Amino acid sequence: MSDVSEPILEVRDLSLAFGGLKVLTDVSYTVPKGSVTAIIGPNGAGKTSMFNCISGFYRPKSGAIRFQGTDIGHLHPPQRAELGLARTFQNIALFRGMTVLDNIKLGRHAHMKTSLFDALAYFGRARREETELRAEVEEKIIDFLEIDHIRNKPVASLAYGLRKRVELARALAMKPKILMLDEPVAGMNREETEDMARFILDVKEEWGVTILMVEHDMGLVMDLSDHVVVLNFGQVIAAGKPAEVTSNEDVIRAYLGSGDVEVLRRTVQGEVAA
Repeated sequence: MSDVSEPILEVRDLSLAFGGLKVLTDVSYTVPKGSVTAIIGPNGAGKTSMFNCISGFYRPKSGAIRFQGTDIGHLHPPQRAELGLARTFQNIALFRGMTVLDNIKLGRHAHMKTSLFDALAYFGRARREETELRAEVEEKIIDFLEIDHIRNKPVASLAYGLRKRVELARALAMKPKILMLDEPVAGMNREETEDMARFILDVKEEWGVTILMVEHDMGLVMDLSDHVVVLNFGQVIAAGKPAEVTSNEDVIRAYLGSGDVEVLRRTVQGEVAA
């Protein structure tokens, strides 16, 4: 279990609005280093908007985001990626006409030091970086995610579950310290979900990467998470260990509109429709 006294990411009093529409209001929480932290909440709660603030795609109205003790609010998305913030997206964001291998290699772009001249001429540092990158991708990431058989196939030809796995591979190629997963198992069948759950745990345990994920699959959240933060209407209504969150009456009302703890527990276990 992670040391909660050592946060790798801190969100403090984060507020976001589009015109007169408040999306996030004074959101605060921490992500313990080495943990799996899940952000959950009903549709429209502000989960993906918060991810976009952390990634740098949205600029919040107020508040602070600190990564490894440093305020990153002024940094652009590529700079945050270079520091070690990598993410996947709710809607798969791959280059469909490119091969799996080329898509994955693009994930290392933020860390490449090659000059434009070297890249065009393809010698010196450019060749060395390409060789090192290909070796790491092929020997570590592709083998780890069990996608060697599709490495040279165009992404457009792949089934949905494999595309999600390729997107995870590209994020891992970014050498993340925090891996932000936006609905990693959305649209997957049971077997694909079980595979993705295994990969997420292995990324945490074997690679030492902190996981921050938004997910609607409550069974997955409760199985994998060390810490859960619940958003509703852009505000944090609960935070704690999974068992604590499932017993929180505010969480139950947000999801079910009732105070029946047993209904929520059965929902989490897949015994009734969520």
